[in-house]
Amino acid sequence: MKLDPSSTDVHPGDLAVRTVAPRAPEAGFIQKLRRHAAAVLGVAALFALAIVFAPRLLWGPPVAVTSVVRGDLVQSVVASGHVEAPHRVSIGAQLAGEVKAVPVEEGQEVAAGQVLIQLVDAEWVAAAAQADAAVQQAEARLRLVREVQEPVAAQALRQAEIGAENARAQWRRNVALREQGFIGQAALDDLRKSVDLGDALVRSARKQLASAQPGGSDHAVATTALAEAHAAAAAAHSRLKYTTIKAPVAGTLIDRSVEPGDIVQPGKPLMVLSPSGETQLVVQIDEKNLALLLMGQQAVASADAYADQRFGAEVAYINPGVDVQRGSVEVKLNVPRPPAYLRQDMTVSVQIRTGFRSQALLLATDAVRDADRGQPWVLKVDGHHARRQSVKLGLHGGGLSEVLEGLRPGDLVVPASTPDIAEGSRLRPRVRAEVGA
Repeated sequence: MKLDPSSTDVHPGDLAVRTVAPRAPEAGFIQKLRRHAAAVLGVAALFALAIVFAPRLLWGPPVAVTSVVRGDLVQSVVASGHVEAPHRVSIGAQLAGEVKAVPVEEGQEVAAGQVLIQLVDAEWVAAAAQADAAVQQAEARLRLVREVQEPVAAQALRQAEIGAENARAQWRRNVALREQGFIGQAALDDLRKSVDLGDALVRSARKQLASAQPGGSDHAVATTALAEAHAAAAAAHSRLKYTTIKAPVAGTLIDRSVEPGDIVQPGKPLMVLSPSGETQLVVQIDEKNLALLLMGQQAVASADAYADQRFGAEVAYINPGVDVQRGSVEVKLNVPRPPAYLRQDMTVSVQIRTGFRSQALLLATDAVRDADRGQPWVLKVDGHHARRQSVKLGLHGGGLSEVLEGLRPGDLVVPASTPDIAEGSRLRPRVRAEVGA
C-alpha cells in the first residue's frame, strides 16, 4: 500500500501515520520574553508604590510648618474713621433782614474777618445816625450844666451872699437906732425879714450850685443821659454791624444755604465754616484694645482716596466712655502736618503703634491655638511627630506673636489651620517661608 504523505485520512486496518509540521523557534522566544517583561513591570509598579506610600506610612504626610525666628516686632491697632476739625462754626444772622449780597462760594477758603453775607442796612444806618444825634444832644446838655448852669449858680450864690450881708448890716445899724429911739419897732421888724430873706436866698443858691457841680442832681441827670445815649448808640451800631456777617476765623466754607434776596431770621444757620488749624482724625477702636492705648502714641494714617500716601498722627484724646451699641471707644488723633489733599470728613485708615520689641522671638499668630482662652499652645514638630507645647505670649502685630516662654529659635510648629494633624500625629515637616518682623 502506497501512502500519501499529505493525506490525513485513516482507514480501519491501515497503519495510522500523521505528519506534523515543525514549530518555528522564534515564537517560543517571544512568548518567554513577554512573560519576563510582565513580571518586571509588576515588580517596578510595586517598587513605585512602595516609594510613594512607604514614607507616608512610616513618617506621615508632608505638612507645611512655620519656623520660630528672631526679629523686630511692632504692635499696632488698626482702625478707620474720618477727618474732622476740632470744631465747626455755624454762621447765621443775628437780626431779621433781606440778604443783599453773598460774596463767597461753598468750598472757598476764607480769611478771618472776610465778609460772608451782606444784609440790606438802610434802616439800621438811620437808627445808628439817630443814636449818634442823641449822644450829641446829651453831651450838649452836660456841657450846658458845666459851662452855664454851674457858673450862673455860683454867681447867684455870690449875689445872694452879698445881699444877705447887706441886710444884716442894715439890721444891726437899725437895732442901735431903735435903742436910741430914732426908729420904731415896725421898721426894725421889716429889716429882720430882709435878713431872713437874704439867708434863704443864699441857701437856695448854694443848693443850685451844688446841683450843677459833679455829684449834684442836675449834673448826675446830664451824665446819666449821656451814658444812656452812648449805650443806645453802641446798640444801634452793633445792630448795624450785624448786617455785615464776617468770618470769625480763617477756614473753609463747607456748606452754604443762602442767596441774595432771601429773608433771613435770627438763629437759622446759613453757612458752616470749618476752621483752619489743627486737623484731627476721629476713629472708633474696639474696646478690647482699650488697654493698649495711651496718650501721645504715634500713628500712621492714610486717606482712602490717596491710599498710597501716608502721614503721621498722634493720639490726643481717648473717650472715657464706651459706645454700648458698637462696643467701641472714640479716639482722636492730631495731625501736626496735614497733607494738602486732606479734606473735612474724608475717610481714613489709621495704624496706631502701641508697642515695639527689638529682636524678639517671633511666631506666626496662625500657629497659636486657644489664645483667646488665656492658655495658648502650639503643635511643635518633634522629629516626625507633632507634640503639644504650651507657650507664653507677649506682643502681637502684623500676623506675628512674641513668644516669651515655651519655644526656641529654629523650632518648627504646625499652623492651626492644618487639617488632620493632632497631637501625636506623624508628619514630614516642610518649612514654609520664614516669618519676619
